[in-house]
Amino acid sequence: MNDAEPAEEPPRRRRRDPEGHRAAILDAARQTFAERGYTRTTLREIARRAGVTHGLITRHFASKERLFLAAVPGNRGLEDIAAGDPETLPDRIAHAFVERMETDAVNDPLITLLRSAASDESTAAHLLIAMQEHSATVYRSVLAPGAPGTPGTTDDDLDSRVALVGAQMIGVAFSRYIARTEPLASMPPDQLAEHLTRIMRQVLFG
Repeated sequence: MNDAEPAEEPPRRRRRDPEGHRAAILDAARQTFAERGYTRTTLREIARRAGVTHGLITRHFASKERLFLAAVPGNRGLEDIAAGDPETLPDRIAHAFVERMETDAVNDPLITLLRSAASDESTAAHLLIAMQEHSATVYRSVLAPGAPGTPGTTDDDLDSRVALVGAQMIGVAFSRYIARTEPLASMPPDQLAEHLTRIMRQVLFG
């Protein structure tokens, strides 16, 4: 019987996993933004929590603003939500928004942004404008696919209608999940989604 200890295996090289790193960064960003707010969050803290380098974050997302926009669930997955029949776009937007908020509103970056607006109005406004422009581009691809893709370049009032849709969701987010005012605070989620659908349909299609 050989009592010799087995030779130690050489250390394994860390495998590159871009998608895994990206997912870890987004998870850490959502958690950190929720805990600290946008202004007090740093990329170095997000890197520490994600177990990656600061440079890797800037390579994936370029800036804290772009990372925040990528971390907002509705902003990140809007293309998938919007894709489909234009007639049912309001239904998809409303139900996805309510489901997302009911799942984890406390840690949602949009709620974090709204909470921080009182102390950093200019930053909040800047980020909301960026989110609105992204929404306008995505909605235009569904509602007016032949129109130019840059907000403000069409002759119709699509940009205004998209802004009104966003204002409805921000109002609901604040009233139900931050201020918790009635009757929105205790309204069943399905009923809330139906009301939002009806309002958005009127705004988008008039």
